[in-house]
Amino acid sequence: MKITQVYSHLNGLEFLLVRKPALWQEIENTVKNIDASLAFEKISREKNMKGKILYSPAKLNKLFKEKFSDYGWQESRTDYFVNEDLKTTRETVHLKDKNEQRKIILERGFTAFRTYNQIDFVKDRIAVEVQFGKYFSVQYDLHVKHTFFYERGDIDVGVEIIPMHSMMSEMSSGVAWYENELTNIVREGRSNPSVPVILMGIEPDSHEKTSYCSGDLSNSRKQVSN
Repeated sequence: MKITQVYSHLNGLEFLLVRKPALWQEIENTVKNIDASLAFEKISREKNMKGKILYSPAKLNKLFKEKFSDYGWQESRTDYFVNEDLKTTRETVHLKDKNEQRKIILERGFTAFRTYNQIDFVKDRIAVEVQFGKYFSVQYDLHVKHTFFYERGDIDVGVEIIPMHSMMSEMSSGVAWYENELTNIVREGRSNPSVPVILMGIEPDSHEKTSYCSGDLSNSRKQVSN
């Protein structure tokens, strides 16, 4: 596969290139070593694409897991407790000790509900989500998952890998795509989400240009030849 577009939010890419270039190289190599043809096997049952062969999200996720695992990237899961009371939630939301959260909630007379957040791949404080799910999944990743781990002080940068429109058109309907999610981030402004993020658009190896964007798209566009 190929990295076609990269957008750097709050200098996420710049941080990696300066502080942890080896990790950025591992991410690039992982994408480039994915053989997308191995996942081009799903037969659509959707009315408007019935019988058409599409990319399988499940198979793509499996391929990415194998390649990232080769470099030592692992899934990270963090459990915590929530409750229905606003005041208690404000007291416990920033606690990293889930047992302390549970204790305070119970002492206030409320039910402590266990829940969790997880990231597909984490290594040396860099988090990577590979997203081939529905359109709302990327926003959840950016505003809940990456933000959750960043605010806890567990990560420095979040990376979101999603298909370009050209690849999305060969997947089931409703899949998130780079061009749309880029617009969503830019529309929200530089402070939202509050975590440094790299949005990466990928597709099979048939396109010719890669674009790296940072901050204001009108001022910071650089074309990089393959």
